[in-house]
Amino acid sequence: MSRSDSARDSTRSQQDAPVEPEEPVVVKETPLPWKQIAPLVAMRLAEPINLNLILPFMYKMIEDFDIADSPKDISHYSSILYMSFSISQTLTIMHWGRLSDRIGRRPVLIAGLVGILAVSILFGLTKSFAMAVVVRMATGVFAGNGAVMKSAMAEIADDTNRSRMMALLPLTWNVGTMVGSGIGGVFSNPATQFPDLFGNFKLFIYFPYLLPCLMGSTVAAFGLLVGLFNFKETLVKPTQPTHEEAVSEQPAIAGGSTEGTPLLAQSAAVSVAPVKQSSMKSLLTPLVIRVMVTNAIMCFAYNMCDQLYPIFAATDPRDGGLGLDPRSIGLSLGIEGIVVVYLQLVVYPRLERKFGVLYCYRRGLSFAIPYLVSMPFLSIIAAHLKTSASALSMTYEYIGMWVILMSLMTMRITSNVMAYTSINMMITNMAPTRADLGFMNGTQQLAMSVMRIFAPAISGILWSWSIKHSLPFPFNSHFVWMISAVLVAIVLWQSYLIPESVNKFAADQPKPIASAEEPDD
Repeated sequence: MSRSDSARDSTRSQQDAPVEPEEPVVVKETPLPWKQIAPLVAMRLAEPINLNLILPFMYKMIEDFDIADSPKDISHYSSILYMSFSISQTLTIMHWGRLSDRIGRRPVLIAGLVGILAVSILFGLTKSFAMAVVVRMATGVFAGNGAVMKSAMAEIADDTNRSRMMALLPLTWNVGTMVGSGIGGVFSNPATQFPDLFGNFKLFIYFPYLLPCLMGSTVAAFGLLVGLFNFKETLVKPTQPTHEEAVSEQPAIAGGSTEGTPLLAQSAAVSVAPVKQSSMKSLLTPLVIRVMVTNAIMCFAYNMCDQLYPIFAATDPRDGGLGLDPRSIGLSLGIEGIVVVYLQLVVYPRLERKFGVLYCYRRGLSFAIPYLVSMPFLSIIAAHLKTSASALSMTYEYIGMWVILMSLMTMRITSNVMAYTSINMMITNMAPTRADLGFMNGTQQLAMSVMRIFAPAISGILWSWSIKHSLPFPFNSHFVWMISAVLVAIVLWQSYLIPESVNKFAADQPKPIASAEEPDD
């Protein structure tokens, strides 16, 4: 046998030999860097608390302004208040996101908190509808911290803990929404609700909605102090390392990160050259546009009914509402906070790691449809309660109505947690570099803000129209809810056209060398 035949037989035997299966690599989740996360959470709480504390007393406040011709027209004016906020936010949100890409996340966040602190106090001092609209517009100008915080959170995360960390922001938003709604419902008009404590305070008699606004501004002041003294800048602008620095970094990179490795330092070590911002044309790919449009329609549907609920809850049952007072409305909005923490910190991260972001997005949308279809039917029970003469029957039916209401509100918050957390992660995952996170999140916030301009207006007009006319189902008080359910169903169908690639954080994926040379706009 020749030497070549012997080598050939040896190679064939090696190829035929059974291959030992590789042991699965278990990646341990990097501990959360709470020194950076805690200040972000404290700063994030200010915005949802101050934005949502007006919801329980908005109906009563507009009624006190004495500008509506009838209670059925109050939804028009509530829509204007919503729109005034959304218009100013839409005009400024992109500038905050892009500005944070240039000068850093910290100064932009601090500026936003200063603004929220001031306008919250001013809103409590409003005595006319025109002033309320102006103050809400000012609130929208300073409500750009959400997009900036998403970028900051993505920058301090890695692939092992990104889903859990990104879930903290919508968790904070949802908790802040519940707390704000509770504050607004319980502490509005304190001289009447708590006469023993506040009955002699002329300030709160003349400004019945000042106390909850002062409480909201206190939260903003706390977030401002925490941000000033505890939050460190997360926008790292890496430079070309020297040969010695590169050699010293090699063992750490080759060996991977440890639980004690700081995430920011880790990110800077891997980057060996400055990262330029991508051009707008290259960022707005067909996939990004599709996800943005899906997100916008979802936001439109959700905001139609989120804006409508306080008005629906305060409207007389004979007109298709629930007839609740501000305290009960605040309770119905605030009690959801009990389940938010578990959903956001436990349920969502487990589902996302096991099935991916896209799966969670679809499940969140599927929860919204039964909630939207069922909610307006509660007015039937509320109307019966108002006309019932039996105290025992009223008690049991009243409890039953609240059980159903809380079940539907739990379904609502589950849908919000799943859908909004997922869409935030998908947008973040599609950013090609970390330098583009501000633009991507700012663009998403812009699309949502635009929808928040039109959703309240259309919702208010349709609600007022539907309860003024004696039209059959579904054109009665169910009309707005049904339109929202149809829109969510369309978004759910469209979500099956989104590829699984949105489950991965693109900024940490290998890039073609040519893409780094793409010119800026």
